[in-house]
Amino acid sequence: MAPSTFIATKEHRRFTEFANAVRRQRTIGICYGQAGIGKTLSAKRYANWSPKAAALVEEWGRREDSDLQIYKDLAKTRTVFFTPGVLTTPKQIKEELSLITNRTSICIHQHLDTLGVTNGPMNQDKHVELIIVDESERLNATALEVLRDRYDRNNIALMLIGMPGIEKQFSRYPQLYSRVGFAHEYRPLAQDELHFVLQRKWRALGKTLDLEDFTDTQAVAAIARITRGNFRLIDRLFTQMQRVLKINELDTITDDVVEAARSTLVIGIS
Repeated sequence: MAPSTFIATKEHRRFTEFANAVRRQRTIGICYGQAGIGKTLSAKRYANWSPKAAALVEEWGRREDSDLQIYKDLAKTRTVFFTPGVLTTPKQIKEELSLITNRTSICIHQHLDTLGVTNGPMNQDKHVELIIVDESERLNATALEVLRDRYDRNNIALMLIGMPGIEKQFSRYPQLYSRVGFAHEYRPLAQDELHFVLQRKWRALGKTLDLEDFTDTQAVAAIARITRGNFRLIDRLFTQMQRVLKINELDTITDDVVEAARSTLVIGIS
């Protein structure tokens, strides 16, 4: 199955509003939610942190003409997306974050320079307004203090994304928590949004979802029960459903097809 096209759900729009508020107020925001429901996808979409943009900033190789579009995209939200490694030390986090923030700022400066709107020489971090840190439950107390100190010194807004419970975990660090301006829970797909997403998924398989059709309704109910609105699990399930349809030369998505696909997956949602 081809990589999924991004679907702008209500939760993504709520995330965008949250990120804009954090960036505008130059504060610290905490976003939490279950694994696989779309937090990382929304954050990368907001930051325009495409695979090409990430490769450009992280590898920092030769410039190409196509990079100009990446500069333009990064300049729209002036946001850095960063994921710390599992065993990354606080010192490495400080160095890596400084490096990609500086490089992102250079990219934005390059775009502004083509428009003739740059103001003075290029300074480190000058054009970055928000840093998003994904998988933030990986951060220990020292790493959090590094981020807090960076926030205090540079006045760049900071968003920490992680699993449910990080908002309570971070409350144990008063120096950081006292600076938190917003907290946002990223929720699973509601029923109407699930139907909207499934219509797109049916269409990707060359089929039409008809909620007035009993067979389709049964299949949708099975998917809702299995995935509970979890975006990543829906993707995984449809990959297996496509395989089941092809192997068995079937044309219709039924609840039996859904259950057959589900039996091939290891599923665990807290």
